[in-house]
Amino acid sequence: MNSPVVATCPFTLPPKLYRIGEVVRYSGFSRQTIHNYTTMGLIREEERTDGGHRMYGEEVFRQLAVIKTLKDSKTLNEIRELLEREIAATAAGRPRTGDRESR
Repeated sequence: MNSPVVATCPFTLPPKLYRIGEVVRYSGFSRQTIHNYTTMGLIREEERTDGGHRMYGEEVFRQLAVIKTLKDSKTLNEIRELLEREIAATAAGRPRTGDRESR
């Protein structure tokens, strides 16, 4: 029995934003570590609520995965520079390092 599947979403959905507690729960990093990484510029909050709560975009989970993978072999400053280059490359329309095909 085949059911029709909609290939594209006809709705414009806003990106999901996560409070710091949700980032902690889903990533396994502590609240203090998330705060420190934000202060150091490794990750960025997308916005703050009227009550002052930090809100992070979905991209924060990919960035945290990169940090977790690289922190045994690179300093946090080196990781921050790598992430900044990837953000700049993405803004310029080039693929991120993780998006490139293996050669």
